[in-house]
Amino acid sequence: MDAATVYDLIPVEEYKAQKPPRHVSKFKLNVKQEHTEHRAKHKTMGQANVPVPTTDEYLKKRSKEPVLPDKTEFKYPDEDRRRPAVPPKDNTPLMGLKTNKNFITTNAVQNITSVPKAPQKIYCDTRNGDKNFLEPSGLEPKYIHKKEYGDTPKYLSKRKEEMQKAQEEYDAYIAEHFRRGAMRSLTDEERQAILKGLQTNWEEIHDQYQSLSVVTDTAPKKNRKERMEAEMKQLERDIETFERHKVIYIAN
Repeated sequence: MDAATVYDLIPVEEYKAQKPPRHVSKFKLNVKQEHTEHRAKHKTMGQANVPVPTTDEYLKKRSKEPVLPDKTEFKYPDEDRRRPAVPPKDNTPLMGLKTNKNFITTNAVQNITSVPKAPQKIYCDTRNGDKNFLEPSGLEPKYIHKKEYGDTPKYLSKRKEEMQKAQEEYDAYIAEHFRRGAMRSLTDEERQAILKGLQTNWEEIHDQYQSLSVVTDTAPKKNRKERMEAEMKQLERDIETFERHKVIYIAN
């Protein structure tokens, strides 16, 4: 503990910290204006000046009673699905009716003339004799016995006819251009020469591509690599086109 001194007897003036000025938002007036801008004068407490009612607008008898809708016949929601009502007790059936039909003879004739029902096919798949129906199991062939089995479906025949018609129209279009001299077809030697040239160009670009640096750390290296890849892809598409199509037409 510090020792007391004479200076402790001198009164010390109390220091009061000054508070900073209160913050006032610069948007205070805008907020106050927007808060009271769209408010009506009598929005919550009624009209400021209540108009005096006229002599024709006095309160009339039963004027404030609710208006009920017109009376309609009540129907249950499930009325259409309900069973018919129980007949009344005075609705008695006709009694004393007799028939001369011989049910024994009729049943015997019906059973004799009826075609016997074929037994349903089953199969057992366990040694305990568990039975299952054979038809839904897929073990019995049933589709090969259909009348249309093995016939070409109608939609395939229709599609074949459409393709044949389109081919005929295309052949007529090519023949017309041949007649005008605007188109001609490449011979097999010309096609093979062009195909060989495309393959040679692809191999040259591929050799150059293989000799590129593995690291493409500069923009020119990256641009050269992308350009070679695009050229090889275009050559591959052209080679595939020439190999797939045996007849190729060109315009003069």
